[in-house]
Amino acid sequence: MSGWNGIEEFVAVAAAGSFTRGAHAIGMSPTHVSRAVMALERRVQAQLFHRTTRSVRLTDVGRIFLERCERIIQERDEAIAAIGEGGTPQGHLRVTCSTTIGERFLAGILRRFADDHPELSITIDLTNRVVDVIAEGYDLAVRTGAVSDARLGSVQIASRALVTCASPAYLARAGHPDTVHDLAAHQCLPGTAEAWHYKVDGALIVHRPAGKFRCNSGNVVAEACLEGAGVCQLPDFYVRPHLQAGTLHPLLIDYAPDDEPIWVVYARRRMLVPKIRLAIESLSALASLMTRSPSDSEDG
Repeated sequence: MSGWNGIEEFVAVAAAGSFTRGAHAIGMSPTHVSRAVMALERRVQAQLFHRTTRSVRLTDVGRIFLERCERIIQERDEAIAAIGEGGTPQGHLRVTCSTTIGERFLAGILRRFADDHPELSITIDLTNRVVDVIAEGYDLAVRTGAVSDARLGSVQIASRALVTCASPAYLARAGHPDTVHDLAAHQCLPGTAEAWHYKVDGALIVHRPAGKFRCNSGNVVAEACLEGAGVCQLPDFYVRPHLQAGTLHPLLIDYAPDDEPIWVVYARRRMLVPKIRLAIESLSALASLMTRSPSDSEDG
């Protein structure tokens, strides 16, 4: 008996909630599907469905097993597509990204990518949590900082500069910090980063900001900075228009850290799947979008 026997039938029944409807969905007879699922249950030595005359429901074991079986079928289909004619992206692409980068830049890129490939659908989950790409079933994740998971491949698609700044009103009241150490005497506006980074004589210096106001939204921190609440360090796309308008003033320019890389990461074994390979190529547009002024970007 093939190790594949019963898996497709099991997934079809689970999706349809019925042996008859599941059989119809995959073009097989209800009798065949019922026998295939029972044989699968014997092989795995577990009951996958609660069956009554009126309903078919997954058991707890069945729900766990279903997730694995759906992934097996998806990866089988993707493997076939990867060597098929044209390597056309198809199926479903799941992407996760931090909220602001996703809203401002990434969503527009992937929306156009989906428009260009009619056989492909895309789901984007925006979260500032670092997800486990493989365990949680994502195809791609866009993230900053170091990528240390050996299971993941990565491609740098952009970078972002970190800018320390404050409003003219705050600086008139509190004075200008001339060195990183001077920040200890200022009201700082921490965001999601627990530490601010600087370079002094080529060495990385870390400052842990303290202040009366903290928020995990860069937009909120930028607004507080504009209103004179203190000093902030944010990715430049949050504050670029305000720096250009003179409503925020850059600080500690000589100590600015290196730009932070932005990566797209993926399970190494899936790089050749067309939807993943071509989506990564499309995401290279992120670099140019992130350096435009808001008025130049259609996704603003």
